[in-house]
Amino acid sequence: MRIYGVTGSKNCGKTGLMERLVAEICARGLTVSTVKHAHHSTDVDQPGRDSFRHREAGANEVLLASPNRWALMHELRDAPEPPLSDLLGKLSPVDLILIEGYKREPHPKIEAHRAETGKPLLSPDNASIRAVAADSAIETALPRFDLDDTRAIADFILREVGL
Repeated sequence: MRIYGVTGSKNCGKTGLMERLVAEICARGLTVSTVKHAHHSTDVDQPGRDSFRHREAGANEVLLASPNRWALMHELRDAPEPPLSDLLGKLSPVDLILIEGYKREPHPKIEAHRAETGKPLLSPDNASIRAVAADSAIETALPRFDLDDTRAIADFILREVGL
């Protein structure tokens, strides 16, 4: 399984870069899935919906199916968050899985960086970061891309994973 990550500080452009990379790589005829790590409690379900009521009643898993998509929600019920490797095993096979977040995991990553955040680069202290995509000139020994140069970033990632 080929995986590559996008990491960075809060408000540095990770999600926008992920969105553009998915579109770019899919336009090249490859299949892509994504994993997004959230540090806060998040819920894709809505109060009052039948699926929400099933979970509230105590169901460990609720599979919601429609003619357009299906979603499997799994309640941890105070169990620890599963490791990324376990979660990756739940995904169907694709050409590439792009991961947003999980900055401390060992998979290769590109760091998104915006000067306006005032945050330092993560890459000097994180050997899994292989390149930096920034909106301004920065000092780094790693390959550096303009944050908006999606094509070049996609080329780099696909070369890195052998696609």
